[in-house]
Formats: sequence, structure tokens, C-alpha cells
Amino acid sequence: MADSALLQRTELPRPNVTLADARVIFNEFYGFSGTIRELGSQQDRNFLIDTGEERLVLKVTRAEYPQPELDAQNRAMEHLRNLDLGLRIPEPIPALTGEYIPQIEVGGHYYWVRLLSYLDGEPLTRQKYLAPEVVASFGDVVARIAGGLKDFRHSGLERELQWDLRRAGPVALHLLKSVADQKQRDRIAKAMIMAVKRLQPLASELRIQCIHHDITDDNVVATPNATGRLMPDGVIDFGDVLYGWLVADLAVTCAALLHHADGDPCFILPAVKAFHARYPLNEAELKALWPLIVARAGVLVASSEQQLSIDPDNDYVLGNIEHERTIFEVATSVPYPLMEAAILDAAGMLPDEPELTKSHPLLPSLAPADFRLTDLSVTSQDLPRDTWSDQEIDWKLLARAAMETGVASTRYGEFRLSYTKPLSQTPPATFALHIDVCLPGATEAFAPFDGTIILDGHHLILSSPELSLHLDGIDCSLEEGTTVKAGDAIGAVAGAAGGVGGLRIQLCRDPDLVPPLFAKPQQSAVWRRICPSPSTLLGVGVDAPAPESHALLERRKNSFAKPQKNYYADPPQIERGWREHLFDVNGRAYLDMVNNVTILGHGNPRLAEAVGRQWAMLNTNSRFHYAAVAEFSDRLASLAPEGLDTVFLVNSGSEAVDLALRLAWAHRGHRHILSLLEAYHGWTVASDAVSTSLADNPRALETRPDWVHPVLSPNTYRGKYRGDGSTDGYVQAVIEKIAEIENAGGQLGGFIAESVYGNAGGIPLPPGYLRDVYALVRERGGLCVADEVQVGYGRLGHHFWGFEQQGVVPDIITVAKGMGNGQPLGAVITRREIADSLEKEGYFFSSSGGSPVSCVVGMTVLDIMRDEKLQQNARDTGDHLKARLEALGQRFPIVGAVHGMGLYLGLEFVRDRETLEPATEETAALCDRLLELGVIMQPTGDHLNVLKIKPPLCLGKESADFFADMLEKVLSDGW
Repeated sequence: MADSALLQRTELPRPNVTLADARVIFNEFYGFSGTIRELGSQQDRNFLIDTGEERLVLKVTRAEYPQPELDAQNRAMEHLRNLDLGLRIPEPIPALTGEYIPQIEVGGHYYWVRLLSYLDGEPLTRQKYLAPEVVASFGDVVARIAGGLKDFRHSGLERELQWDLRRAGPVALHLLKSVADQKQRDRIAKAMIMAVKRLQPLASELRIQCIHHDITDDNVVATPNATGRLMPDGVIDFGDVLYGWLVADLAVTCAALLHHADGDPCFILPAVKAFHARYPLNEAELKALWPLIVARAGVLVASSEQQLSIDPDNDYVLGNIEHERTIFEVATSVPYPLMEAAILDAAGMLPDEPELTKSHPLLPSLAPADFRLTDLSVTSQDLPRDTWSDQEIDWKLLARAAMETGVASTRYGEFRLSYTKPLSQTPPATFALHIDVCLPGATEAFAPFDGTIILDGHHLILSSPELSLHLDGIDCSLEEGTTVKAGDAIGAVAGAAGGVGGLRIQLCRDPDLVPPLFAKPQQSAVWRRICPSPSTLLGVGVDAPAPESHALLERRKNSFAKPQKNYYADPPQIERGWREHLFDVNGRAYLDMVNNVTILGHGNPRLAEAVGRQWAMLNTNSRFHYAAVAEFSDRLASLAPEGLDTVFLVNSGSEAVDLALRLAWAHRGHRHILSLLEAYHGWTVASDAVSTSLADNPRALETRPDWVHPVLSPNTYRGKYRGDGSTDGYVQAVIEKIAEIENAGGQLGGFIAESVYGNAGGIPLPPGYLRDVYALVRERGGLCVADEVQVGYGRLGHHFWGFEQQGVVPDIITVAKGMGNGQPLGAVITRREIADSLEKEGYFFSSSGGSPVSCVVGMTVLDIMRDEKLQQNARDTGDHLKARLEALGQRFPIVGAVHGMGLYLGLEFVRDRETLEPATEETAALCDRLLELGVIMQPTGDHLNVLKIKPPLCLGKESADFFADMLEKVLSDGW
């Protein structure tokens, strides 16, 4: 039992000291005056004073706590301050008498008082989300403090403290009498008993030293890094410092992190890995970590309930008790073997998986050659369209696979697409820890090893100390508790002989655990050790091949040119899409909010069928005579304004822009081209020449050829001229640039611009800007090119072409991307006389741009857009989404503006709405956090501070709301 003095301390209320009392203490004992407010504490009283020059913390402690214990805390802080730990530590400050721990009397009660320097920064307890980087930093901070205290000695460290996890069991049981809820009291007691039971055989190997024992999200202070993310860099509150188990220091921290974990106990693993990297733990300590976390959780809840029973107005406890209840729920939500294996794995100390052996086959009458395996993975060809969403699809495919031989099985260790969950902020459990077998009814099953029969309805368990076999679908005549030998009959598959039966098979190494059928991808490696494959029992391999995403990424890096970048530092391996959803090989669904190439959405069956038909008949180039090229050219010309009646078909947007510039040169013979600063038009030599986006080419401004003349970016949000009255200023900049060209003896060939400022996030051009600039260009014989590659083709919703918003008609339209839904396809639409100008330079064709397949793709895309009213959907869903985003701008100062229309929107983030300082690093971190929540999003713009929102036009309102909700979550909870 815990000592009586210790148990008496657990019942002490806080010192009865008011703000007025604290003001007197500050003044009379320390000579300070200033504004004072109380800080939270469970059993002390803490006050913050601001003198105007510095901030200090007064700590008032009951006299029942011996003075040497408080001196040990002060000395520990001084000891750490003298070390080069890279952490901020409070400094003890003496009273006017020179004492560091004077005793005072207030209201007839004696207390100890201490004064410490105040560490600026923020605690993290109210920060809902902590990034893995922050979690790892917690572990590193704990390790640095523990390493610094390793050789610290003081008589006051031999303490009797309720938080000492060596005493957690008896302390918690003592505190439980204050828990009014009988059910909760029983749960805490059961959890504590189990934790202590697992700790007892490990205790002798747990190292003891001086530890802080309270490095929690309340007791670190953090400052923002470049991304705006709060990173721990200071440690406060040494009130629990003592001699204790080294690993208990980490356990306290990990327990505190669990209320940020969103229900995932593996959230703590970066902290474990970081601690172990700096201060290695032994195997016993790693195995003790999770039981200690559970013990800490139990003590926290019981202590808070007890404290409120004696001090019901304790705001500090009231503010934390829900967090502590969450910690307890998460800590007790998973089996010990899972977390023990996960912790050992994080530390790189997980032993090799023991080999699975059998003495007798489970189903000896089935020939291995008869087994047929289903494919329920993300890459399965048996799951066309959205059939994966059929709740019965697994059994349907299993029954179909069994038709040939009568025996079929699902695959163990397969990430099943059929268990995916679109629009889910957390990855679903998709990793199969079992198999389902379709086989003849009445097939006999035999014990593969010695064990005891356990029956739970139709669920049979063959249990042994090392391994348990879980079976569903067996008729068993044996009684509960029957002991069987390997090779003994244990039952037969339910169903009549000659009929069809079903059998579910699962193994588990923990005899006390009823394992889940599926595991979440991030826990799959550990779960598969606990629930190994049943292949050995069947004598046939039923394992699915494991994804090799990281190896594949390395292959890409080795053979794929480096300038061809990929999204994200650690990208998911995407192998399937459906409408606005993408799926990685782990069965995780992502909402695709960036893919303006697939305008119809992914996996469109109508388009796939049309392409398949044409591929089966013919694919060649446009120099041959076939119907599709004429039909598609007619369709495109009919979509353009009157007079733009001639079409070139090309492979891409870059090629379209390149050709448009050649047409401008050829038509008048003038070389000089006006373009916009911050614009992007493509990657070919000519299209890149008129692109000045620093995000795409940091050296863009210093590498333009002499025929390119960028003009001032008409960015009405952050440009030189802003708002509705900015048109004249930007037009004047064009006039001045034209004058420069003409004064140098040059002649203007043309002007190219996106009709909406796409690369900046869909910012509309100033009213009348294109009207005035087009007139200036045409007066000088130049041609006006509207680059509609990103913004046109119905994406704006309210207009099919972006230039319609400005009320102008260009001389040349370039279009690509969405018109092929991913097929290499682009077009240049112009007047006949302009097109004919190219004859001066010879003839033109594009290998795949006008091919039969490309033309069929283009026509089918237009048909689907018409039939499914995708432009109208872009308008309606886009307007809805924009309203949601604008509402976020009312709440979060980092939202500077919402640009664009339809489903081409830009959300611009700034650090200051007055200076418009770009929130570049924050935007990158926001995108990484959105990926974790199941949203694909990337930054754009010269400052990479704009979310360019350009999803497939089939985006539904539910999906739009999910995106807005996840964005709101990130902005609210942090990134």
C-alpha cells in the first residue's frame, strides 16, 4: 500500500491565497509591483506578474510539502540552465532576504513561496492538432531533459508523490473512492490492475534516475517556426521532479499527447522514436511504456475527480478533465500486444517474427491447386466503375471465383478497395487480417495444433498459449473446453454436402484477444505480426503482394528525370480514380481538388468505352483521311465566337501556345510579343519564353529572349494598382511597354494572356482590361491570343470561355488539358486567314493531337459535359464552394482573399491583411495537413501562397462541403 502521508497529500486543497495576497507577497518579499493574474494548477497556486519590464511567476505551495523537495526543484532548474541543452528553463529568483524558498503566513496557514522567471511562448494543450514533427519534438525534449538530469542528485528527490508511476496502482485505487460513476470506477480499476500486472515482471529492469515527470502539453512552451507551427523549446513546472523510472518520464509525455491523437494511439510513436534516438531505452523499458501510459491515464482521471470533490471551483482541473478522460479512452482502446509491438518497432527493436508451424492441415480434403484467389485490391480489374462500393461485392466475387473448382479464397494482407471510405478524414481499416473461403458445404476441418475449444455462438476458437485459430462457419459438436490434439476433427463447414459453404479463418498470437478483421494501413505492419497469415494451415499461398511504394519512388528517382517533380515529399501511390476521388494502394480515398486535366472526373466509363472502341478500329495521325478529325474540328469551331472557324489539333497546352505564337509571327511578320508578368503558358521553348511565373521558373525574369516583353501583372489583389479602379493604371503600363518596343524600332506581333489570371489563383482581370489592351495591340497590327488552357472550356461555370467575362473576342484561342480528360489533346482555334499564314513556313501536323482516338476522346468529353450538365454544375457547386470559402475568410485572418469563379478558385493566404505578406510556408504545411485528412491540394502563385482549386467538374456539393470542412478543421485545429 502507498504510504499514509502520500495518500493524505492527495486530499489537500490548493493554498487559500487570493490575488490581493499575491500582490502583497510580490511587493513585500520581492519588491515587485505590476499587474497580476492567476495561472492554473492542480494543488499549488501560481500567479503571473507583469512589472512592465519583465514577467515573473510566483508559486505558492502548502507547507505539508517538505522544503528540501522545493529546493530540489530549484536546483534541478539551475543544473539544467548550466547545460547546453538548447532549451529554455525558468530561473529561480531570490527574495529580498536572499532566500529562494521563504515561508509565509496567510490567513493562519503557512506556505512556501518561490519566484521564477516567466518563459514567453504558448502551451500546446489547447492546440487540437499536433503534427508528427511536433510530436517527435516532444520526445526529443523529454530525452534532453532526462539526459541532463541523469547525474543530478539531491536529497529532496526521494519523495512521496501521487504522480510517481511506481506507486500508480495503489494511488489510483485510493483515489477511486471519489469517482461517483460506478461504471467508470470499475473501468479505471480494471485498467490499473491490468497495467500493474504487465509492469511487475519488468520493474527490476527499469532504470531509476532524476526525472522531470511532468513534461506535458501544459508544461512546455512553444514558439512558431517558419510554417507558423508551434514547436516546443522550453520546459516549465518542475513540481513533480523526483527519482523515478526513466521510461516514466516519456510515459507522462505520451499520455498527455493522446488527447491530440484523434483516437489513434499510434500517434505517439514519433515521440517514442525521437526519445529513443537521443536517449536509448532498453527492451524492458520499451515494453513497460504502454502499461505506464495506461497507468498515468488512470491516475489522471481519478485524481481530477478526487480534486474536484474537495475543490469544485478549481478552474484548472475543470478545464483539463475532459482532456484527461479522452486520454484514458484512447489509452484503453487498444490491446497491449499491438502497442508493445508498435513501440518496439518505432525504436527499431522489434524481434524477428516467429515462424508459424503446423502439425496438421486445417482442410486436408482441399487440393491446393483447386484454390482460386480473388483480387479485391485497388488495382483489381474485377472492380470496374464504382462496384467496389457494393457492400456484397467481396462475396459476389468470391462466389464467382469458386465456380471453376468449387474453392476460392480472399487474400490475406490485402488492402481492399471494397472497404475504402470516400470523404473520410481518417484512413479506414482496409488491411485484411483474415481470409474468407468459399468451399463445399460439410467439408471437414481438423485441428492444426493442440489446443482447447472455445465456443461463442457460431464463432469457434482453437486456443493454445502461443496461437489461437478463429473460425466462423463451422458446425462443431464438441463441448466448450474440450482439449484436442493436432489432427483431431473439430467440425465441418456449415451447409449440406454438395452445397456451397463459407468459412472465415483468422489466426492470433494473443490468446486473450479477439482480433479485428481489418486493420488501418498505418497499423498493418504490427497487426500482421499479431494475426499472421493462415497460408501455412492451408498449404497454399493466400497472401496478397505487399505494396512497394517507397521502392517504386526510388525507381522513379533513378530513371525519371529530376525536373519532373512529384507532389509531396512522401507521396501516396495513387493507382485508381473515380469521379472526383483518388485511391492509393492502401485503399485510402482522397478528394481530388487540383486535377483540372480530368475535367469529367476519373474512370469515366462512357469515355473508356469510346476510347476502347476506337483503339480497336484505328489510331493514326491527321494526315490520313477519317471522319473523326472533321467532326471534332467542326464541334470545336462551333463553340468559338463567330469568325473563329479554323482549328489546329495538337498534343498539349504548351504546343498550342507555341503554335499560337508562330501564327502571330507568320501573320504579320512582326516578332515582338507582349505577355504578363507572373503568368505561365507552358514548357516548350516559345511557350516558356512568354511565361514569367517565378514559381515555375525562379530565373524567369532574367532569362527572357529579347522578343518577349512582359508587362505589369494586372493583379487586382496584390499588384501595384488594386481594386475596381485599377484598370487605367494597368493599361497605361501596356502603353508604356509598347512605346519601348516602338522606340527601339520593333514591331508588335501580338499579345498573349490568360483570360483569367489562372496561375495567381483565378484572379479576374480588371474590368475592361482586355478590351483596351486588345484595341492597342490591333491598332499596331498585332494578334490577341487568349490562353484558355487552364481557365476555359466550361470550368468557370458562368462562362464557357474565360474571355467572355471581359466581353472580348480574341484572334486566337488556345485550349488543352480538360478537353481530353487526360488524353494528350490541345487545340488552337483562329480565323482562316490567320491559319493560312502558316503555309509560308510549310505544313503542320501533330502526331497524336488529331489522331482518331484523340478526336473521339474530344467529342466524347463534349458529349458528357453536355449530357451531365457539367458547366452548370461548375457554376452551382463552384458558387456554393466559394461562399463557404468566403465564410472562412470572415473567421480566419490568414485567409487574405478568395479569387475566381465556378470551379476555378484561388484561396490566398497572408500573414498580414494590410501588408499582404505571403504565408508561403504556412500554405505548404496546410497542404500537407489536408493530405492527411484525405484532400489533394497544392499551392500556386509566385509566392506559393494560393490554393488553386480546380477539381473535376463533376464535383458534388457533398464533396465541396467536405473540402471546406477539412480546410476549416485545419485552420481551427492547426497544422
